Amino acid sequence: MPDLVPSRTQIAPMSAAAIDRVRRLESLASALPQVPIGTDHVFHAGVYARTIKVPAGVMITGVLIKIPTLLIVQGDAIVHVEDGPLELRGYNVLPAGAGRKQAFVALTDTHLTMIFATDAADVDAAEREFTDELDKLVTRRETATCQA
Repeated sequence: MPDLVPSRTQIAPMSAAAIDRVRRLESLASALPQVPIGTDHVFHAGVYARTIKVPAGVMITGVLIKIPTLLIVQGDAIVHVEDGPLELRGYNVLPAGAGRKQAFVALTDTHLTMIFATDAADVDAAEREFTDELDKLVTRRETATCQA
């Protein structure tokens, strides 16, 4: 009987060239009308979860993530990864490596939840743990909701 190896989609770390493509897209998109996107935060049992809802038809770019996380994508979306576009449909739980900066296009209303283990006790500390691009986070520009 052949060995069965489950296939799992994952988001690998991205090369400098792939990250630069997202940065160029981000620069172009900054001149377009912006859609407000709120962030929900949950801390529980040494884990931090951060969720956003991206409305259908909206493109977002994320910050450079410097630690490995889990990424849950619920909805239909196209995400830019190292090798180009990856289409995700339905509910996906993805191991996601450190050193990535994604662009997402939501085909339907899509929820994105990033999760990682942490000792952080507040949003500021958690954000500092996962990125150095703090000035690009929506939570640094407007009030977000937080559940403990």
